[in-house]
Amino acid sequence: MLPLFAVLGASVVVAALAGVIYQAIGARRDIRRFVAPGRFVDVAGRRLHVVSRGEGAPAVWFESAIAASSLSWSRVQHDVALFTTAYAYDRAGLGWSDPPAGSLTLANVVDDLRAVIAASRCAAPYVLVGHSFGAFVCLAFASAYPQQVRGLVLVDPPTDWIDMDRRRMYLLRGARQMSKLGGLLARVGVVRACLSLLTGGAPAAPRYFVKVFGPSTARTIERLVGEVRKLPPEVHPLVQAAWCRPKSFSAMADYLRVFEAAAKSAARHALPRDIALTVITAGDQPDDVRAAHERLVRASSRGRHLVARGSGHWVPIDDPHLIVEAVREIVESVRSGR
Repeated sequence: MLPLFAVLGASVVVAALAGVIYQAIGARRDIRRFVAPGRFVDVAGRRLHVVSRGEGAPAVWFESAIAASSLSWSRVQHDVALFTTAYAYDRAGLGWSDPPAGSLTLANVVDDLRAVIAASRCAAPYVLVGHSFGAFVCLAFASAYPQQVRGLVLVDPPTDWIDMDRRRMYLLRGARQMSKLGGLLARVGVVRACLSLLTGGAPAAPRYFVKVFGPSTARTIERLVGEVRKLPPEVHPLVQAAWCRPKSFSAMADYLRVFEAAAKSAARHALPRDIALTVITAGDQPDDVRAAHERLVRASSRGRHLVARGSGHWVPIDDPHLIVEAVREIVESVRSGR
């Protein structure tokens, strides 16, 4: 009779192989089903995915949160495209875009945005809209190329991370480790199976996740799925397919590392005093975060602070209309020459 550990080892290998096959079949099916909604532009030999809607100037460019794609702007981009050209793109490694080449830095991210804008033949000046980590990217871009940016809308920027203490460093390291684990689980089909259970409405899925991953991770998974469900229904399967890919988790680990540098440098970015600047704060943010956002607004003589009172951090999903109106006001001010 085979020793027990040999039987267990063989079972693990068989399960892993089955998971790899399950993931490979699902990935091929996703490629056939979910064609990129935008077009691809070449950036130093890599393909980056850009979605363009509407027409008119100044154009508006959307910069997504830490591990989000152009899909997170679906509701906002649709409405902004009714009065001007609206662009959303997938940063390297996210959505339909190719992974980054080599080690990723904040300078690389800003360079990619500039290259994507140039490849799209988008005339300056334009308006940048950034959510969360994307707000740091917009600040860095506007500081580097002030003549090209006429307005900024920063949606719930993570200013509380600018003063990077030990606790936050520990949280970032933990998040990067979880991202790497997520990539491993995605390769063997575990992520695909879990998301299929959750989005399929399996009644036992939450209890199963609690047993396997613990209550904290289970709540996080359920909360994220709940946020995705607020997007247009046709977007749900696209987001799910994206997060079944190991590359999404690898990219998330890369951007979490860049986040540290982006947060530290955010306070040093110098904006033109006359730039149109709107900062939107999520309604559930504490007083110290609101105060930091108000200080950020004062960096411009044309600053404005709004609070999305019924929204959590994902304002583009919870309160897209507020962002649309903030963008509309800046676009109209640029057109009128104010």
